Amino acid sequence: MNPAMVDSLLSVFRAADQAGHGNKEAVYTEACQRLGMTRATLLRKIKEVAVKPTRKRRDDAGDVSLSREEAVIISALLMESLRKNNKRLLSIGQAVSMLRANGEVRAERVDPATGECILLSDSAIARALRTYGLHPDQLLRAAPAVELRSLHPNHVWQIDASLCVLYYLNARTAKESGLQVMERAKFYKNKPANLKRIEADRVWSYEVTDHNSGAIFLNYVMGAESAANLAESFILAIEHLPDDPHKLHGVPYILMMDMGSANTSGAFANLTRRLQVQTIPHAPENARATGQVENARNIIERSFESGLRFQPVASLEELNAAARKWARWYNATKEHSRHGKTRLQQWLTINQEQLRIVDADLARRLLTHAPERRKVSDTLTVSFGGQEFDVSSIPRVMVGESMMVTHSPYQPDAALVVDTDEHGHETLYPIPLVQRGDDGFRLDANVIGEDWKRHADTQADVNRKLVNRVAMEAETDEQAEAARKAKALPFGGRIDPWKEIEQTELPTILPRRGTGLHVGVTAATAPAQILTHFAAATELLRRGVTLDVEKNRQIAALYPDGVPDTELDNLAQRLTVRAGLRVVVGA
Repeated sequence: MNPAMVDSLLSVFRAADQAGHGNKEAVYTEACQRLGMTRATLLRKIKEVAVKPTRKRRDDAGDVSLSREEAVIISALLMESLRKNNKRLLSIGQAVSMLRANGEVRAERVDPATGECILLSDSAIARALRTYGLHPDQLLRAAPAVELRSLHPNHVWQIDASLCVLYYLNARTAKESGLQVMERAKFYKNKPANLKRIEADRVWSYEVTDHNSGAIFLNYVMGAESAANLAESFILAIEHLPDDPHKLHGVPYILMMDMGSANTSGAFANLTRRLQVQTIPHAPENARATGQVENARNIIERSFESGLRFQPVASLEELNAAARKWARWYNATKEHSRHGKTRLQQWLTINQEQLRIVDADLARRLLTHAPERRKVSDTLTVSFGGQEFDVSSIPRVMVGESMMVTHSPYQPDAALVVDTDEHGHETLYPIPLVQRGDDGFRLDANVIGEDWKRHADTQADVNRKLVNRVAMEAETDEQAEAARKAKALPFGGRIDPWKEIEQTELPTILPRRGTGLHVGVTAATAPAQILTHFAAATELLRRGVTLDVEKNRQIAALYPDGVPDTELDNLAQRLTVRAGLRVVVGA
C-alpha cells in the first residue's frame, strides 16, 4: 500500500469519525466511488492503517451472577461426563438443566428493577465458569512441567517398549514372508480374529535414550512386552562392541521407565541391583516424565520405519541389523536442538569414571544370580567362584562368620560383599582377589624376618579387648594385661559367686512319713554296729528315755568300748525300770 493510498484512507477514517452516528454511510459511499473499491475492501483497508482509541471498559466487566459454590457443582458434573479421550458428553445447558431438576443449583439472577428471578443463560454460566477458572477447557489443560537435568552422558537413561501398530513379521508362506503391513481393511477392532491370528507375530520395539545426549538405541523383539525381552534389550544397549565405536554403550547410573509388570519383575530388578543401577519409575499417568523416549518412538516411526515399506526385511535379525545401522547414522549426523551438537558428539564427552563397562555374558548371569553365603577363614578370606578373595577390609568382619558374596560387574579381579546398613538398604563392598605366586604363598604375605604387619583388629578383636578392660577395671589394654599377669581378681573382687545361693530362700518342706524296712540277717553276715556313747544317748533320747549325768555314767560303766546297736532295746528298758524304783523308809 503506497503512501498516497494510506493518506486517502486516513482522511476517510477521520471524516467518518467526525460525521457521527448515522452519517458515516454517505462518507463511505463517496470514498468507494472515488477510490474504486467495495465497501468491505474500504473498511478492511481503513482497519489496517487506522488506530482506534481503546474502548472504555464496562463498569460491570468481570461481574458474574453465578455463585462459586454452584459453579463448582456444575464443573464437577461436566468433568464427570468426560470420556477417557476427554470428550464431553454433556453440554453446559444439559448439565445445568439436570442439576436444576435435582435441586442442586438455581443458576439464576434477580432483576434489580422488577425483583424477578431470571434463569442465567448458558453463555452467562460459561462466562462465570471461566471467571472462576472452573471451565472444563481450563481444567483439562496440562499441569505445568518441571524441566529435568542429567549431569553427564550415561547418568540417566530412559527405556520404553512400544507395539509397532503398522507391521508384523510372518513367515508361514512364501507370499507372506517378511515384514507385513497391517492393512486397515484387514486389521481393526471389528475383525478380532485377524488380530488374534498374528498376535504372536507382531513386532515390539524397545527404545533406549541417553537423557544427556539424546542418543538412541533400538531393539526389536517378537511376542509381547516381557521381562526377558526387556532384560535382553537393556543388555544389548549397555554392551560394548570394540568394532562399533558409534554405538551407545556402558551402564547408566539411573534408569527411568514406566511401572509395567515386566519392568518391575524380580529378574530385571536383580540385574539392575547387581549392576548398581538406580531404577526410577515415573508416576502413574505421567508419561511426560519419560517424554524423551516417547519422542524417540516418533523419530523412529518417521525416520526409520517409514522406509521399511520400500526396503522390506525377511526376519527379525535383518530388522535389528537395519535398526542398528539407522541408529548409528542418526546419532552421528542429526543435530540435537538442546545442545546444538549431534547426539554422538555430546555422548563422547563422557569421561573414564563415568563410563562403566560390563561384559554382556556376565550381565546375563547376573540376571538370575543370587548372592552366595561364604564362611570367613582364619586368614580373613572367602572362596567364591573357584577363587579366593580378601575380606579384611569389610566392617565388622569376624573369623568363622558368614557373608553374602556376588560377582563384581566392573572389576574382573574382585568380588562384592552384599551387606545391609542400619537403614535396611543394601550396601556393596568390593573385595580384591588374593594373588598367589608359583610357590602358593600370597604375594602380599609377610616375609619372615622382614615384615611384621598384622591384620587390623576385627570386630571380634575390638570387642575382646573391650571386655578384657572391663573385667580388669583398666583404662588401657596394657593395664588390663598387667593386672591379669598380677593375678588380680576380675571386677576387683566384687563378684561373689555364692551370693545368689545365700540370698535364695529355700522352700519349707513338711516331713514325709516312711515305712521301716525289716531285713533278716545273721550275726555272721551282719555284725552289730558299735555306737559311741554320744550316738547311743541320742538314739535313747529318740526312743523316749530320759537321761541325766548319772545315767550317762551308768552307760559308760556298762559299755566302756561303745554300745552295740543290738543292745539298745535292753539298755533302754533297764534304764527305764531303774528310774521307776522307789526307796521306802520304815516308820
